[in-house]
Amino acid sequence: MRAKEILLSRSAGRFSMVQGLALLLVFLLLSSTILYYMLSDEEVMENDPEVITVDDPTVFVTNSSGMPVDEEPLEMDFIFSDVGETGKEPSIGITSSGCMFFIAMEKPMRSCDYGESWTNVADATQAPFTSDPYGWVDLETDRVFNIHMMGLESTWIGWSDNDGQSWLGNPHDSGTTPLNDHIKLATGPWVDEGLFGPIGQLNPTYDTAVYFCFNKLAGISCFTSFDGGATFEVGGNIVGLASTNGGLHGAITTAPDGTVYLTPRVETPTLIFSKDNGLNWEEREMGTDVGTPNPRKNSEVATDSDSNAYHIWTGNDQGIYMSRSIDSGESWDAQSIRISPIEVISTAFPQTDAGDPGRIAVTYLGSENGSLLDSNSTIPENWTGNAHNAPNEVHYHLYVTYSLNALDENPIFHTRRITDDPVQIGSICLNSGDCNSDQGGSNRNLLDFNDLTIDLEGRVYIGFADGCTDACASSPDPQPADSRTGRGSVYFMANGPSLYVENGEMTSPVESPPPEMNKEMQSVIDIEAVRQEQFEE
Repeated sequence: MRAKEILLSRSAGRFSMVQGLALLLVFLLLSSTILYYMLSDEEVMENDPEVITVDDPTVFVTNSSGMPVDEEPLEMDFIFSDVGETGKEPSIGITSSGCMFFIAMEKPMRSCDYGESWTNVADATQAPFTSDPYGWVDLETDRVFNIHMMGLESTWIGWSDNDGQSWLGNPHDSGTTPLNDHIKLATGPWVDEGLFGPIGQLNPTYDTAVYFCFNKLAGISCFTSFDGGATFEVGGNIVGLASTNGGLHGAITTAPDGTVYLTPRVETPTLIFSKDNGLNWEEREMGTDVGTPNPRKNSEVATDSDSNAYHIWTGNDQGIYMSRSIDSGESWDAQSIRISPIEVISTAFPQTDAGDPGRIAVTYLGSENGSLLDSNSTIPENWTGNAHNAPNEVHYHLYVTYSLNALDENPIFHTRRITDDPVQIGSICLNSGDCNSDQGGSNRNLLDFNDLTIDLEGRVYIGFADGCTDACASSPDPQPADSRTGRGSVYFMANGPSLYVENGEMTSPVESPPPEMNKEMQSVIDIEAVRQEQFEE
């Protein structure tokens, strides 16, 4: 029996017909009022701003195995700048004034307006050509180094102390003896131990130690300068350590406690380090659980403000891996930690830097074309993910991964694919004597490395060579023959977390254009607009 019938039957013996009808009328009025407010509430709820959740395929949040985790991604975005010159094997550094220096090939390119414009600031004291370029900004002194290999015989070392307005240089230096290749330079603090440190601390000509390393025939040579890099009179071949693979190696990294790291390009992830400003060196291996691919490129070490160290490399399964040391390089994680998402199945050119403890950033080229694994590659065997042998259909993009708790037992990694169009189509030559593709020119167009650094505020800057530009970038079906450039390019963080805790969330130093809306989001908003119009009618 319905409510109205129950009410009337129970009231019949006590109320007259008129009273019953009056009571029914009151009930109907109350019912309609309640119904009105219920419907009104539903309409109000329908018109509240809808929380739209759209999965972004360019964003990944992962654990130490590369698997997704249920955590909110870090909010961050990046600004792109076209340097306008060839940018193969770039180095990027930022002085305290905010000027960016992008050094690749023989031109030291400078931008003091956050990438709006770039200028070649070389003068007659700087190298007229290069066989291998390298650059470095000493954050302690603001000295900018612009160094270039002159064939294999020696290196032209240039420097500026006024943001590139003027330069000095030594056109002939390769340590105590000629012959060098794959040159690298870095600076770091003097230490109290050993012979070099006390001498360096007494030298009034320059505040920090300058290190210059290269491979000489079958080994690595490293030298230390007491005069700010003008000359390198002490050092030599690091005998017996990591001398396989011709002494090829990655960048030099220094820690606040004075430890110097160098990463040889060998089969087992390895680094050599010095605690006495390059007088003596030791070797450590790690990463035996994941190994390295063959062929391979350089790995790199980052050190944070407490001198914890993070060694980054490409593993045999093509993931980007990390091992950590909290005792200045003496011991390292026994189990490697995967930084890259499991969806990224091929990688190259990992670079890294760190701010405060546990706060690191890593960049690399990567591909998510997992469906092409085990397909025909540029060699007779099917493709296993090595960029050197990638099939023509593979697209490589630029990725950046942040972790703000990289020292935790279970660190979280926030990764973004930051390029809209590919950086390379098809294979990337990782062995200069064995490039597998000559479609439209050699696929060694990106050469050997990219770069990532942070400024004094903890803002991340990435320098890279873009192999797919202009028509290749806009083509719906780009081919390897279209991807043979090496345009100098930069991404830097606009908004997002600083790698230094005290600086919190960074805001863009420039006014960014409104982001383009993807088609899926536009469709959702269009549908909501139609709903709103219907409600108003």
